[in-house]
Amino acid sequence: MDIQHLVDRLEQLLNESFRFPLSSTLFVNEDKIFNLIDQLRVAMPEEVKRANRIEAEKDRILAQAQEEAERIRGLAKQEAGELVNRDTVTMSAQQRADNILERARRDAEALRQDADAYVVEVLTQLEDELLRSLTVVRNGLHKVNVVEETAVPSAE
Repeated sequence: MDIQHLVDRLEQLLNESFRFPLSSTLFVNEDKIFNLIDQLRVAMPEEVKRANRIEAEKDRILAQAQEEAERIRGLAKQEAGELVNRDTVTMSAQQRADNILERARRDAEALRQDADAYVVEVLTQLEDELLRSLTVVRNGLHKVNVVEETAVPSAE
């Protein structure tokens, strides 16, 4: 379940709770609050698992790009080796192999950059969601603390 949705439900539950007259004290359904907290605990690891899956996908893409680069490099070396015996063709083969290698490097780097950008985007979104959730939780805790401070007379 989406963390943001659970936080919204928690806020809704607090908003719908009975307010003690002339105070900021709320009477809340303890079971419902603890149920939502348990759901939040379950949902957060799912978000982390999702981030780990994205990281694994990035690693897979990078490994695939590296394998492709190695394959192209091997093909280029093989092709260059076959052409070495011919003096007039040797220069052309070397240039062609260099072009293939450079293209493979550029392709691998482009794939690596795309994968990194994708991971950064997804992790940034996850961070934003977690920060929003943390802000809501902190605000709720602050509100509860303020309510407790106003409800308990100070020992002066």
